[in-house]
Amino acid sequence: MRALLARLPRRPWTAVLTAAVLSASALTVLPANGAETGCRVDYTVNKWADGYTAQIKVTHLGPALDGWRLSWTYTGDQQVTSAWNATVTQTGGSVVAASTSWNGVLPTGGAVEFGLQGTWRSADPAPSDFTLNGVPCGGDGTTPPTTPPTTEPPTTPPPDPDCGSAVICSDFEDQTGPAPSGDWRFTAPDCQGTGTAAVDTAVAHSGSRSLRVDGRAGYCNHAFVAATADLSSVGPVMHVRMWVRHTTALPSAHVTFVSLPDTSQSGRSLRVGGQNGALQWNRESDDATLPEQSPAGVAQSRPLPTGSWQCLRFAIDTTAPGLDTWLGDELIPGLHADGVPTQDIDRQWLARTTPPRPTALRLGWESYGTGDDTLWFDDVAVGSAPIGC
Repeated sequence: MRALLARLPRRPWTAVLTAAVLSASALTVLPANGAETGCRVDYTVNKWADGYTAQIKVTHLGPALDGWRLSWTYTGDQQVTSAWNATVTQTGGSVVAASTSWNGVLPTGGAVEFGLQGTWRSADPAPSDFTLNGVPCGGDGTTPPTTPPTTEPPTTPPPDPDCGSAVICSDFEDQTGPAPSGDWRFTAPDCQGTGTAAVDTAVAHSGSRSLRVDGRAGYCNHAFVAATADLSSVGPVMHVRMWVRHTTALPSAHVTFVSLPDTSQSGRSLRVGGQNGALQWNRESDDATLPEQSPAGVAQSRPLPTGSWQCLRFAIDTTAPGLDTWLGDELIPGLHADGVPTQDIDRQWLARTTPPRPTALRLGWESYGTGDDTLWFDDVAVGSAPIGC
């Protein structure tokens, strides 16, 4: 699954004391082609029998950059599986790491660091052909251009903030009354309590309307607004984007505010919600959670901020048990699952290997004991291509 890149190192970082190459089983530091007026890359790797993590530091010596892309080539059989503090894509041996919204500005003499995790089988030599914005980090006195090159597009295009060909694309401006109608219907799966749902004309992310759900505490207190669209053909990766706002911090008890009926679970749902104060995925059929609800696992998720609109995005692989989740521009490490189980993150989730096949989208509130909340949803989209904020 492309662009499903964010997870934590399996092992803690070891302190870097020198720039010498240590033993193959220990930490390695490789400065790459320093230049007085160019750039320098420190590639620090920690590897084991079939995997590795790399911490990469880019020191820029030329004119200030507004956005950067670092490229290199793996000459072994390394495969990047996740990354943090950069958007990393790989095609064959070619790897590109692009700046995020919060670390794109790189002043003269400034440095930026990001990390990645990967696998290898037969060979994993460190790369040495780093280029910054298309210019080698070499000793010829050249400096990277001050903006990323436009002639070489990224391997994976950035998500489109518009809906494009999405199966669901709704800002709820077509809602004419106080009750959800048209492509949206109120539903209370399994059982109904005192929760309600309505079209709100006082609070909206865009336009003048949104969906409002007044969620109530109590076991099996379900209140959802379901899209009528059939999502069974969306894929192979299903991309979901929504803007959500709520009033009360996620509780310690388990709650759900997004539910996706899943044919691989005989109609039971993939659920997005919270537990222990942080966002989590939950699988209804076996109650598996992503991340695991250990202190270390929960620490790798994020709370859902209150009192402001938040862009929440999901990528659900329907061909393998893979998931990614973004809050704004941040790809959340604890809400990432791929084919390599990681303790405290996706080991429990990957115990079930059947790929998910969501068929519908429901937005609302489901409490399993405690926790009232009021939520608004707006600018909701579901399609087969990435959809940005």
